[in-house]
Amino acid sequence: MFKPKFIITNKINNSLLEIERARGFLEAAKLKEEWIKEMQSEAIILESHHSTHIEGTQLTLKQAREILAGKSLRGIRKDDRQELLNYRKAMDFVAEYLGEKSKITEALIKEIHRILVKDVRGGSLEPGKYRKVQNYVVNSLTGEIIYTPPPPSKVPKLMREFVRWLNEEASISPVLIAGIAQYQFVDIHPFLDGNGRTARLLCTLILYQNGYDFKRLFSLSEYYDKDRPSYYNAIQLVRNNDMDMTYWLEYFTEGLKNQLIEVKIKGEMAIKKEVILEKAERLNLNQRQQEILIYLVDEKRVSVEKIVRRFNWVRRTVQRDLVKLVNLGFVKEVAKSKTDPTKYYELL
Repeated sequence: MFKPKFIITNKINNSLLEIERARGFLEAAKLKEEWIKEMQSEAIILESHHSTHIEGTQLTLKQAREILAGKSLRGIRKDDRQELLNYRKAMDFVAEYLGEKSKITEALIKEIHRILVKDVRGGSLEPGKYRKVQNYVVNSLTGEIIYTPPPPSKVPKLMREFVRWLNEEASISPVLIAGIAQYQFVDIHPFLDGNGRTARLLCTLILYQNGYDFKRLFSLSEYYDKDRPSYYNAIQLVRNNDMDMTYWLEYFTEGLKNQLIEVKIKGEMAIKKEVILEKAERLNLNQRQQEILIYLVDEKRVSVEKIVRRFNWVRRTVQRDLVKLVNLGFVKEVAKSKTDPTKYYELL
């Protein structure tokens, strides 16, 4: 029977607390549906790009955006394009289980894998089938073999025990279950290829099923891909420490926490912009003056010169707009004197 070994440290507890705070904010915040859809679309692009990029695709984020928008690009590898499109399709498949507390089965995991590797590398990856040969985990940055998974004869039994644990475990946070599942799946490495992607989607599925979807606004793979050595190190430390998952769970929860704090900040800014724009419209501010206010929300403080450069507007016009915004109580001028060259403006 699979039984993970770990300790819930202060670091893990603190991350879980921040994750719950972000969850509470997103559930209570009055965010516009249009903003949520826009951010969900961005999160899917980021997750699809970064998760496949970790595994070796050579697409840039710009190319990924264009492909996912339906554009045809020249000079890219066919498999890179297909893996990206497959990942988005698998994300959509996982999203169907949002809030649905159904059992996670081996058949479900195999279906996720089937979607991920369909039509990739000439169909040689045996979509949805456990491997029958030995495979290896290779660092995609260095080409070094860093892990030899269990022999193929042991995979069916390991997967049965793992799935049984997933459906029976209820004594710890679903966030920790998701993190443990991601690691354990990678450790078993049941498929010829696509294990990392399947593991990250399985983790997402568990979060979605347990009410930790966070409105589908986050991308854990972005966190991993930005510092891949730390990602690989967090996985390897489990193997180097007698399969103790503590450090991995510290890394995993910290990553989710950081992603959700970013989402929370963006949500707070979106709400702030809506409040400011509603007040601006009531006072009949023109489009240019409203754009200055939105720019201030993003930048925190701006000078006349910075606004002129950003929008290519006439300096005197910008100065008049700022005087009006100061007089109406939207912004304040921060300066040592009337001729202070370091003068700037902030929202009140």
